[in-house]
Amino acid sequence: MMDFKRFGGALLLAGLAVFATAGPAAAHTELESSDPAEGATVAAAPTSIKLTFGEAVTVPKDPIQVTGPDGAKWTIGTVSLAGPVVSAPVQATGPAGAYTISYQVISDDGDAVKGAVHFTLSAPASSSSAAPTSAPTTASTSAPAASASPSVAPSAAASSGGGFPAWAWILIGVVVLAAVVAGFVLRSRRSSGSGEG
Repeated sequence: MMDFKRFGGALLLAGLAVFATAGPAAAHTELESSDPAEGATVAAAPTSIKLTFGEAVTVPKDPIQVTGPDGAKWTIGTVSLAGPVVSAPVQATGPAGAYTISYQVISDDGDAVKGAVHFTLSAPASSSSAAPTSAPTTASTSAPAASASPSVAPSAAASSGGGFPAWAWILIGVVVLAAVVAGFVLRSRRSSGSGEG
């Protein structure tokens, strides 16, 4: 009876270790800040959009879209990457009101991360806003131009997430759990065999 209690306790501890190890590894990067910021009210339409994530990301085709009242849709210029910072020049058009920045990026483990930032434009967007520097929304891996964003990128934005995939952590945990279970089953059989002899 004592062996089964030990086996149950070891199994529980091994299971907790698997989930504790796999949990952080399975987490995806998140948006840490944006310009315009979530919930902000701006008096003039921005000439660029900047999104800062918790780790370096890549972007698919058309990673950023900005929509507003009356079907307003902004023109997005060439998207630039600088580690965790995704930025793009925009040409704003549309009335005052609530606007949404929809984004999609690829995290370090290869999964798509989608989200939205909401802000309010307190005055109609001027048609004289700076136009995008090149064709709409073509992903680029080059560093952003000096004038691509009005604000300074956070210096501590990059996280130490690492590139080890989540599935590998889970596989390691399952192998460890299987080894623990096999060891206790073998020990239990040996104990019962010696008792009978």
